[in-house]
Amino acid sequence: MNAITSAPAAQTVHVPLGERAYDILIGPGLIARAGAEIASRLKGRKAAVITDENVAPLYLDALVASLDAAGIASAAVVLPAGEKTKSFEHLVTACDKVLEARVERNDCVIALGGGVIGDLSGFAAGIVRRGVRFVQVPTSLLAQVDSSVGGKTGINSRHGKNLIGVFHQPDLVLADTDVLNSLSEREFRAGYAEVAKYGLIDKPDFFAWLEANWKAVFAGGAARIEAIAASCQAKADVVVADERENGHRALLNLGHTFGHALEAATAYDSRRLVHGEGVSIGMVLAHEFSARMNLASPDDARRVERHLQAVGLPTRMSEIPGELPPAERLMDAIAQDKKVKGGKLTFILTRGIGQSFVADDVPASEVISFLREKHP
Repeated sequence: MNAITSAPAAQTVHVPLGERAYDILIGPGLIARAGAEIASRLKGRKAAVITDENVAPLYLDALVASLDAAGIASAAVVLPAGEKTKSFEHLVTACDKVLEARVERNDCVIALGGGVIGDLSGFAAGIVRRGVRFVQVPTSLLAQVDSSVGGKTGINSRHGKNLIGVFHQPDLVLADTDVLNSLSEREFRAGYAEVAKYGLIDKPDFFAWLEANWKAVFAGGAARIEAIAASCQAKADVVVADERENGHRALLNLGHTFGHALEAATAYDSRRLVHGEGVSIGMVLAHEFSARMNLASPDDARRVERHLQAVGLPTRMSEIPGELPPAERLMDAIAQDKKVKGGKLTFILTRGIGQSFVADDVPASEVISFLREKHP
């Protein structure tokens, strides 16, 4: 990417999925415009807004006012914040509240929150009345660049993360960049891991741009909008090519197989590890494992680690507070991950920066040996 000198106040990324095509709007002030944007696209005039206890005091009133101004009646569902909300208990609560609001198929569920709320709300929208319309209003960087785009929804199980869910594409994504100013540094950094991921998958120029411009992205303004738009475009391209993750879309899981195992190992305790931090460590591990398998240069792994360290992300398992289970237990979590097919381990590995690929049938013995080295 070229160095940024100016950028429009807002950008639009189109996801061309035929009759299910939708737009991702990226820029400031979008919550205030949400009602008008939704009313111009959807026929229904009722909405159930699902949010959490942290986000509701900040943005719920503004969203409801915008919906009211556009003639859309709304009911709010406020759930507890945190990864543990992605459960059957809270899914049932959300579905009951959506039905109580008499939301019909042409009406919509609106997810106002981060990845947890987006995943659970999308699942509810996909199963209530066998599917109602769905709008994402992501309030974290991670959700804006990753989980709000592509139609993956779900909840966690005691067996692992995101193992229960459906594919249900949104009808609209409103990524209001103003809301990112309320994030803690830790939350913003965690979301940035997913931004960096797109460069590491197949856009080496984007990764190099991030290395040079990450401070401007963190500062806000044009660089932030550009980075979010580039990330959304990258994900949209992959989703259009492989919506149901039968092949190419699996590349989006770079760092996630290791990362999900680490999240499971910490019992999804956000005080110890949040998703983006797990992905950061996982991406370094994926590059190091690729080097160990003689697929890539160790210099690439060191370059990835240097950049993620520079922005303040963890890159080593030893940086996770508290005790981790032994390598064998981590391996059990990896074997339960969705990236396993036919009992064979599937990893996203790399031949260099921006040269990721799907590696089927990775030897379990190699993974165990590698984990023992990294976590003796």
